[in-house]
Amino acid sequence: MFVTFFSLFSFSDVGTSSINIPHIDKAVHFTFYFGVVVLGYMAISKKRGVGAGESKLLWYIVLFAVLYGIIIEVLQHVATLDRHGDPLDALANSTGAIVGMLVLRFLFFRTSSLK
Repeated sequence: MFVTFFSLFSFSDVGTSSINIPHIDKAVHFTFYFGVVVLGYMAISKKRGVGAGESKLLWYIVLFAVLYGIIIEVLQHVATLDRHGDPLDALANSTGAIVGMLVLRFLFFRTSSLK
């Protein structure tokens, strides 16, 4: 809910930083959605009492994060007057979620090659 509010809230009256790094917002989008997937998976799997490595849960979290990121960008475009949706933000969101999934799969889903 916090993210939804700030995604649709206008910040036109808020001063901007004097530091200008091109496309830094894409890195922020990537990092946030990476964190959502990693922390979401770890929190939900712990709460449900399942061991790390539940692939179905991970796919649901990634799907939710990707769809949520796309919906927020569409809402910014159609439901606000001074914000606009950016397809590259949606791409950064989705990429962050997918990389988060890949990191989790590398850490928790590896099978031992010893036989």
